[in-house]
Amino acid sequence: MRIGLYPGTFDPITLGHLDIIRRGAMLVDRLVIGVAINRDKGPLFNLEERVAMIEAECKTLSDETGTEIVAHPFENLLIDCARDVGAQVILRGLRAVADFEYEYQMVGMNRVLDSSIETVFLMAEAKHQAIASKLVKEIARLGGDVSKFVTPEVENALIKRLR
Repeated sequence: MRIGLYPGTFDPITLGHLDIIRRGAMLVDRLVIGVAINRDKGPLFNLEERVAMIEAECKTLSDETGTEIVAHPFENLLIDCARDVGAQVILRGLRAVADFEYEYQMVGMNRVLDSSIETVFLMAEAKHQAIASKLVKEIARLGGDVSKFVTPEVENALIKRLR
């Protein structure tokens, strides 16, 4: 069984994330969404809320692709998380050149730590390239329309949280 790991904070999960998840699910038999417990980022949604959003949003994708998609919180090194879930592949989404530079360094370090785990980059669809959770939260915080960036359920959660 080919297992992939798609890590991130997902605060909140966006249409860009879902695009990468949908396409990544076609490459593996099981896709683990690694939900980082990154306390330094000060997430808007707590871990349980982020996991619940991911599970709700990915149920349909799992049914559509025939790939098991599960959420897995982690607070250790990404490469250790990959080992923990039995992943042979780490999936990363790229939006712009700036993403590539950071990801390139991360891949190099991960290859030194465990050369048996491969990293695969997926370019975000053009319509999703500008979407970043940080910007979505800022737009929502200032009363803007985020319906083009997140699902209706996530939009409602954002509005409710920011009231």
